[in-house]
Amino acid sequence: MSSAGVQLKKVDSASGAEGLSASPQNHAFMAALVLILVTLAVYNRVSHLPFANFDDDRYITDNVHVRMGLHWEGIKWAFTTYAFNWHPVTWLSHMLDCQLFHTNPAGHHYMSLLFHLLNVVLLFFVLKRGTGYAWRSLMVAGLFALHPINVESVVWIAERKNLLSMLFFLLALGAYQRYTHKPGVRRYAIVAALFALGLMAKAQIITFPFVLLLWDYWPLRRMNSVPWRSATPAASQEAGRKSFSWLLAEKVPLLVLSLVNAVLTINAQKAVDAIASMVRYPFPVRVENAVVSYVRYMGKALWPASLAPMYPFPAGTLKLWQVCSAVLVLATVTALVIKARQHRYLVVGWLWFLGTLVPMIGLVQVGSQGMADRYAYLSFLGVFIMICWGVGDWAQSRRLPATWLAGVSLAMLISLGAVTHHQIGYWSDNVLLWSHALQVTPDNFIAEDGLGGALLDRGQLEQATLHFRRAVALHPSDPISNLNIGFYEQQRMNLQAALDSYKRVVQITGDARSRAVAFSNMGYIYRQMGNLAQARESFQAAVNLRPRNIRALLGLGLVAQQLGDAELAVRSYSEAVAIQPSDVFYVLLSRALQQSGRARESQAAIEQGRRVSQDLAAAQRIASSLSAPSR
Repeated sequence: MSSAGVQLKKVDSASGAEGLSASPQNHAFMAALVLILVTLAVYNRVSHLPFANFDDDRYITDNVHVRMGLHWEGIKWAFTTYAFNWHPVTWLSHMLDCQLFHTNPAGHHYMSLLFHLLNVVLLFFVLKRGTGYAWRSLMVAGLFALHPINVESVVWIAERKNLLSMLFFLLALGAYQRYTHKPGVRRYAIVAALFALGLMAKAQIITFPFVLLLWDYWPLRRMNSVPWRSATPAASQEAGRKSFSWLLAEKVPLLVLSLVNAVLTINAQKAVDAIASMVRYPFPVRVENAVVSYVRYMGKALWPASLAPMYPFPAGTLKLWQVCSAVLVLATVTALVIKARQHRYLVVGWLWFLGTLVPMIGLVQVGSQGMADRYAYLSFLGVFIMICWGVGDWAQSRRLPATWLAGVSLAMLISLGAVTHHQIGYWSDNVLLWSHALQVTPDNFIAEDGLGGALLDRGQLEQATLHFRRAVALHPSDPISNLNIGFYEQQRMNLQAALDSYKRVVQITGDARSRAVAFSNMGYIYRQMGNLAQARESFQAAVNLRPRNIRALLGLGLVAQQLGDAELAVRSYSEAVAIQPSDVFYVLLSRALQQSGRARESQAAIEQGRRVSQDLAAAQRIASSLSAPSR
């Protein structure tokens, strides 16, 4: 029988208690229940958190497809859109939230917390079944549940994709353990299907086949312990193990899934101009940042302080001594792991940490961050395994009392829980969140943008613009700050200065959303200046980029009417009311239809407006003010 399918009786040296084979199942369920209750207690304040003013608008509050809930057109959009990433499972999850909770952030936050709790419990049982150690597995799950670095993944609603991908990752890992017990096509297909669903939530788990090879080495011990070239078939069969080349070939279908998803992800990121060029971030600079970031992640695993939603890429700011020190730390840990390779969990944990971070470490630079807390959600499991198994073996060799080790472990979890509870508090207000981010990461243009946007939401335009100007000073090609400076100048009637800012956005970014906003705002400025032809061109450019841009459709309709193009006005207003059935839009549509000589349709439109309106007379006055030529 394959050794992968044999669960030997083990003593859990982390506590002195027996592991998988000897622990009653109800003890495991009780432990999982306690872990759930503790995590709930720490995270319960999420019900009071707002939507973050960073991507939560794009994913939920300003996303028409998502806000409409689960519907056939939205489902088709989820599987065909390349907005940000190709992750249809994530879109469907947000749609379900809107179906259930609309735009009440409490419901969205609790749903994210539910997925985190599921991941905590799954991690515990997958580790417990794979290794045979109950209490060590529980401690890993506890660190994962309460470590402050995971706050970002849980309380930032736009990072639902992180939680979902981890959920399917753990389900696939559990299914793989079942497959290794009794290999078969059907069981392998389940592993592949779960992995595919995880990739459709977020591409971060693209290294899953690599993790399975590590899992084959430990704890499943399917990998031949002698070099594969010298292992005879008889020896391999006798040991119940396979050569590395056989195990690698076994993962080929999963590697194909990873490759396909990598292509889809790169195309999606290119579509929104998210992949940074080699000119902006040369490859040697990326390597330096990657090496230093690995060590910084290790530091935050051991001492989770100065956490922020975004850490800017340190282009040109890293010193030679920092890079050399980081290389020395990584080389030292690697050498120690190799020296102690009889403890296989050290090899697996270290390579898990290094390997699962590769897609997010910045060699392919996506966005402007140098590192991010959310990237640790998967990769820190390797560090936690190293710590818990290493401490367990050390305690066993020193014959330390189980009560002493349990007390230290409990104190550590309580401390982490307290820090996590405090860290969640920063997300209770967007001004507080970004103010704290600027305190711990100075010269962070993304945090300047975030703080400026939060102040703008409060109506504090002057104070907000100060932060947008700081963001531009730090990063002149930042589209968000340039857009907001343009808005500021437009509000102050400095129309040429506003146009210059919007034109700069069009030149510096390929992001369709930012370009569409810039073109739409330019359209209103040109209309205000009386340049109707240029206004029409700008509005049309915005609509071409974002066909469901209500503001651009409205502007295009208004300009078309002024130019006497009633048919274009009818088309624009018709598309607007299809997206948002507003009484004002119906009044404008009715007038455009009347202008084009379609009296019966005009009457039908005004009747439809009356049905959706609470005050049709007020809607008509608003429509008249909008249609009036700007001066």
